[in-house]
Amino acid sequence: MNAPMTPGLRAAIAAGRYLHAKDGTNLDPILKAIEDNNKAVDARLKPLEGTKEAVAGVDARLLDIEQKMARGSFHGGRAGPPETWGAQFTQAEGLKAFAQETSRPGRFRLEMKTTLTTSVGSGGTLGRPARDELLMLPQRALMVRDLLPVIQISTGSVEYPRQTERPSGADTVTEGNLKPESAMSFDLVTVASKVIAHWIPASRQILEDVPQLAGIIDSELRYGLAVKEDSQLLYGSGTGPNLTGMVTAATAYAAPMTIAAATMIDQIALAILQTGLADLPADGIVLHPSDWMRMRLAKNGQGDYILGAPGANVEPRLFGLPVVPTTSMQVDKFLVGNFRAAATLYDRWAARVEVATEHADFFVRNLVAILAEERLALAIKRPTALVYGDFGNVP
Repeated sequence: MNAPMTPGLRAAIAAGRYLHAKDGTNLDPILKAIEDNNKAVDARLKPLEGTKEAVAGVDARLLDIEQKMARGSFHGGRAGPPETWGAQFTQAEGLKAFAQETSRPGRFRLEMKTTLTTSVGSGGTLGRPARDELLMLPQRALMVRDLLPVIQISTGSVEYPRQTERPSGADTVTEGNLKPESAMSFDLVTVASKVIAHWIPASRQILEDVPQLAGIIDSELRYGLAVKEDSQLLYGSGTGPNLTGMVTAATAYAAPMTIAAATMIDQIALAILQTGLADLPADGIVLHPSDWMRMRLAKNGQGDYILGAPGANVEPRLFGLPVVPTTSMQVDKFLVGNFRAAATLYDRWAARVEVATEHADFFVRNLVAILAEERLALAIKRPTALVYGDFGNVP
């Protein structure tokens, strides 16, 4: 063991060198002092030999960690990507000894560690995808109801008198003669309210665990009612549980005058004239969005858009009347009319949503039925106030 050089030892060596250099003085006493000093140091360090070996082992392990960190085996205190099979093989313990063995044929075997991947059978199930906002299906604009006057009722049906004959006997009268008599008559019309409804099942647990789901269901069920209502207000057949729709009861389009090469916009103008000649001036137009866009794209001879430049915010209007573009109306069809005079919508039950367990075995299965329904009646009071037509192949 090489003992460390103490301050006394360094002083003795320096003194010996000085004397020897100066006058050749005998160095034996100095060398004896050095030897005695070494023995004393050895005696003091002998109990620490085991500690020194332990420290050397710690130094070796620290060196191994430093090398792994240099290779990128650690990332912020976490294990890095697993080594490839090739790296595992070349760094395997025992491979060096096997390579130096030349006495006989041999075989070196190494069990490879499987590399973790994102596949389902490996580490993929541990990943957690990001959750974005809920994406709902698109909803159409529902505006047919907005064209009509709406009255709340508290009975299951509505009666209203409808004039069927107007007094028309007025005439000039010669002095002294009898005045002409006229007649006027009415019918009493009864309109029954109809129910529009649908429901879905759901568990109590999901409604309690996901509170926002209740609001989504409420909104979607009400929207479903509105879509069906729009269809009934336009195309209801009037038979069975169906309303009598405005298209069903409307007067067929018949151009009151002939226009050469009439366009779609021209046809709307003639339909407006038709209601006006019936003393019921139109107050609105219902079109499919595709037909409105065809009109919006119409150009004059100079290539300018008739209804306004593409960059302009053009409100859907024709001849001063609001246009209601809705997919509830069929393509290539139009409905022009004095809607407020033509029909009245009666709400017996406004759209509502109810939750109940009284359905089959729902109570014992912790299920609920979520029901949305409305009850309404539609009275078409003046069919001549509505004109329904077909664009066909008109440009």
